[in-house]
Amino acid sequence: MRNTVVRRTALTASVAALALLGTACGSSPEPAADAVGGGGDKAGESTTAAKALTAAELGKAALVQADVKSGTLNEKVPAKDDIAQDKVSSADAACAPLAYLQSATYVGKPAAVVKRTWKGDAEKPAAGASDEEQFLAALDLEQAVITLASYEDGGAEQAMKDLDTAVGKCAGGFSYTVTGTKNDTVRVTTTTAPEGADEALALTVSVDTGELKAPMKSVVVRKGATLVYIPTVNFAAASTGKDFPFPTELVDAQLAKLG
Repeated sequence: MRNTVVRRTALTASVAALALLGTACGSSPEPAADAVGGGGDKAGESTTAAKALTAAELGKAALVQADVKSGTLNEKVPAKDDIAQDKVSSADAACAPLAYLQSATYVGKPAAVVKRTWKGDAEKPAAGASDEEQFLAALDLEQAVITLASYEDGGAEQAMKDLDTAVGKCAGGFSYTVTGTKNDTVRVTTTTAPEGADEALALTVSVDTGELKAPMKSVVVRKGATLVYIPTVNFAAASTGKDFPFPTELVDAQLAKLG
């Protein structure tokens, strides 16, 4: 049994390199934890580019612990844990937007960025659970990086278009590198996108860990000139290949706060 647990631990460690959340979920922004300033199903498009929010405005719009019903939200993400966009590359340039999403960074060149991380609550294992069942139960929770990125001159709309195009061209999988670690995906599928946004996209990406196909789920929504990227992983699912629920409460709470 101990050997099995060790094998699961090693597998989970390798899955941590699957793109986001090696430190992430736990990890995040660029270059400061709170903000950077300066310079599929769709729900419709605006014909006029909205005004980009400033870093300060994004900070006020970003989620805080009181905004979520469950889990732990981290407002202060260490800069050292961030995966900068220039640390991510794709073997096929057309798939780069998906590689950025997988890696908990953003598409395009936003004027301001704020990031948060969120970790769900693990359920207690059943009475009499084996060591391995207890181990997997501790991992059976969703973890997400929430990135708010605001764009000037229609950049938010263009980023959504780039993601939509990438989904069509890279549905059969793609390879990408994050901070020197190569990752392989085998399938990209769209799922039901959330309502309440100007545009929305929901994806499940199957990542090849070498032993199994691990699911990762992401939602991207646009409100005006701001995009919200929420890539999510469940390490128990990554260790078993089983499905897991996307934490829709994060999308609902963030859209409500953006207004």
